[in-house]
Amino acid sequence: MADLQAELAGVRAELRGTVRGEVGFDVTSRALMTMDASNYRRVPLGVVAPRDADDVAATLAACRAHGVPVVARGGGTSIAGQATGTGVVLDFTRHMDGLVSLDPESRTAVVQPGLILDRLQQAAAPHGLRFGPDPSTHSRCTLGGMIGNNSCGSHSVAWGTTADSVSELSVTTARGDSLRLGRDWSGAPEGLRPLVEGELARLRTGFPDLPRRISGYALDALLPENGADVARSFCGSEGTLGIVTEAVVRLVEAPRARALAVLGYADESAAAEAAAGLLVHGPLTVEGMAADLVRSTADLPRGAAWLFVETGGDTAAEARTRAETIVRAADVLDSLVVTDPSGQRTLWRVREDASGTATRMPDGSEAWPGWEDCAVPPAQLGAYLRDFRSLLTAHGLRGTPYGHFGDGCIHVRIDFDLLTEAGIARFRGFSEELAELVTAHGGSLSGEHGDGQARAELLPRMYGAEMVTLFERAKGVWDPDDLLNPGMLVRPAPLDTNLRFSVLPREPMDVVFGYPADGGDFSAAVRRCVGVAKCRTPEAAGASVMCPSFRATGEEEHSTRGRARLLHEMLAGELVTDGWRSTEVRDALDLCLSCKGCRTDCPVGVDMATYKAEFLHHHYEGRRRPAAHYAMGWLPRWLRLVARTRTAWLVNSLASVRPLAAVAKRLGGIAAEREIPRVAGTTFTRAWRRGLRKGEETTGRGQVFLWPDTFTEHLSPTVGLAAVRVLEAAGLDVLPIPPGKPVCCGLTYVSTGQLDRARAVMSRTLDAMSGLLEGAPHVVVLEPSCAAALRTDLPELLPDDPRAARLSTAVLTFAEALERLAPDWTPPRIDRPTAGQTHCHQHAVLGDTPDRRLREAAGLTGELAGGCCGLAGNFGFEKGHFEVSATCAEEQLLPSVRQAPEDAVILADGFSCRTQLEQLAGVRGRHLAEVLAEALEGEGK
Repeated sequence: MADLQAELAGVRAELRGTVRGEVGFDVTSRALMTMDASNYRRVPLGVVAPRDADDVAATLAACRAHGVPVVARGGGTSIAGQATGTGVVLDFTRHMDGLVSLDPESRTAVVQPGLILDRLQQAAAPHGLRFGPDPSTHSRCTLGGMIGNNSCGSHSVAWGTTADSVSELSVTTARGDSLRLGRDWSGAPEGLRPLVEGELARLRTGFPDLPRRISGYALDALLPENGADVARSFCGSEGTLGIVTEAVVRLVEAPRARALAVLGYADESAAAEAAAGLLVHGPLTVEGMAADLVRSTADLPRGAAWLFVETGGDTAAEARTRAETIVRAADVLDSLVVTDPSGQRTLWRVREDASGTATRMPDGSEAWPGWEDCAVPPAQLGAYLRDFRSLLTAHGLRGTPYGHFGDGCIHVRIDFDLLTEAGIARFRGFSEELAELVTAHGGSLSGEHGDGQARAELLPRMYGAEMVTLFERAKGVWDPDDLLNPGMLVRPAPLDTNLRFSVLPREPMDVVFGYPADGGDFSAAVRRCVGVAKCRTPEAAGASVMCPSFRATGEEEHSTRGRARLLHEMLAGELVTDGWRSTEVRDALDLCLSCKGCRTDCPVGVDMATYKAEFLHHHYEGRRRPAAHYAMGWLPRWLRLVARTRTAWLVNSLASVRPLAAVAKRLGGIAAEREIPRVAGTTFTRAWRRGLRKGEETTGRGQVFLWPDTFTEHLSPTVGLAAVRVLEAAGLDVLPIPPGKPVCCGLTYVSTGQLDRARAVMSRTLDAMSGLLEGAPHVVVLEPSCAAALRTDLPELLPDDPRAARLSTAVLTFAEALERLAPDWTPPRIDRPTAGQTHCHQHAVLGDTPDRRLREAAGLTGELAGGCCGLAGNFGFEKGHFEVSATCAEEQLLPSVRQAPEDAVILADGFSCRTQLEQLAGVRGRHLAEVLAEALEGEGK
């Protein structure tokens, strides 16, 4: 052990002395890289983020001297385990992520390996160009990873694989040679040409002829009739032959217009059999999926399985005509042709999210990769799927295929039991039989994601022992010391070892939340993260929220996936050894805004806000908490005290004296840059009960109880009064929650992880409302974060109290109440543009469709921004969070307000959003209720 520690210290010291980029041998750096998106886990010794090719060479030299293996890693979305390793991981996403140049004339681009695909697409789009391959992870996968795996994507029927799009590669070998790979043996290492020329017959006959043959090394690309293309041969080598430091890639002309034909079939076999026949019409895509993977079929034509067939043209009419031709040629139950880009994006998101949705079966049980992307000749796909279904049944397994039907490539997650010895034995047996089945149909074990550890052991069944021996000899030419990603492709580790679940506890942990979707098991909740990494998207798309802290910092540990990885390692106890007391996990969770965006935007529904609250509860159990937890976590208590003593004037006066405010902020753990919000002189409830309600005659539509949330009650009473005015104008009887003990959703206690106190507060609230809850009331909650807490946190913290479920289902947002209880009411016409932001909890938990319809009915035009305002309750007020908070606001909210027309209505239903707007932009945001109430007053004049 002492010798090992000395060796580690030696390689670490040498790397820090020779590499200009970051060198991380700490627990957090290593824990973040233990897994990719596969079933496998390996603990690295350290992580290097190289700044350039010289750093790569220096890293290889140090590791070679100390016998430490090296693994190249891009976005970490590989599904076969090839982005994990026990040595040093090269993380290309921090620095070597640039677009070096783009030449529209030659239709080429020079890229670094860490460049995210979408950024290349964005740069190419103004020139009418694009990179052909486009995996579903296009918003976070890197070009280096795509080259390593020979990635394909949905458009491969038109534009092929990554190997078809690579012109030249700059590669550093394990022994430090810099090579420029291309055609006609350009850049070939010494010994490669003689090896190939001695095996021409085998190379000409030993590879299956199909568009998605990814498995093994592409040595047939080195045949003379194929141009002896060393760069093409290198693609798909999974980082085992050399390290790519730069690439010249070819671009294709993008269609000026597209149409999407969605074809409905009775089942996926019928869809698969139809797919090959559509290729003669020259589609851009032929994608298939079944109903089990779709959260809602509302936007899809009738059927239980669908083909997504995209066509292109110079005009929308031309693209549509081609799509309609395909519809006429297809034998379908139903069909839909969409030319609207927004509608197409909505449908494509359904398909792209399938890779995450597939990790849960319809009954909620877990499903895993492992046989994620087998490929067969397209004409064989229907027959193969029937045999595949039979094999699943024979092993008592379930899985729902989807994928690139036009190329014969099938993705599927299967409900393997990877936690028990018997389940792992079944996993192995099934894998061996499926390898034989794929080979019998003339297919490839991998059709897109590579072999990695998941399939490399079975390559002899596909290629035979002699071809696999040839692969080993090729590896020896490139990497004679076996330094690069050992155990992948050749001399592989067994497919049933290094499973990431083996280190997790077998018995459920004692936790506070109920985790109903995970059987009450916190470990199962953490296992939800499979590494799809949608949370690592550097730019928010549309209304999406996840993950604002990652987009602010660009650091893996501040992504939802990064935090889930650290929680996984905390449960494993190997790297993170102090459990709930872990400072590494605490620090990673510190910048989680608890926006709940991942609850909806993550394809597998990871809920990091809940995990954070759970962790903070245990981390500080029996210990002194940060000052902010008392100052802001107990905010409802302090504000009720101010209201009872009628000292709002005194609090506001003291807060306006800068020296006194500075002391208060320092003692309360509040950021010095923040202004302390003013407390209302009169609470909402007190003002209402003084008779400020209009008391207009109602039409008997029904009663609603208005929830006096902390923010409306003490900080924004005008919002509550406005809501009363509008609800009564709509003909509803608006009643206060019956007086007695104060009611509270417990939000501030939950967000600071004070879960015992949160449960106590919630229980007192249920006691106060017991009589009311017997009558199935409608409870209108104006503050989105409080409504979300009542909808989700309340029943999950008090799962055994039936009153919690009753209150949860009684909650309505302001717009929901009007739509559901006053459907015939017509709001006043405002006819003005809007700007602002949909509250992140509204997006994630409540939904904003009723709000959109209400705004439309009132003539409030335009879309609200997505993302998160960055204040997020207590988060943006806490010391040390101001910079990240402001960066989050600058992503979408503040630009949308600055760019809004002068007469725009600035909407912000959340108190945090309004406060952020006021403090960072000097802009007053308003709740929709305030805007409608003002319009009603105008009508009455």
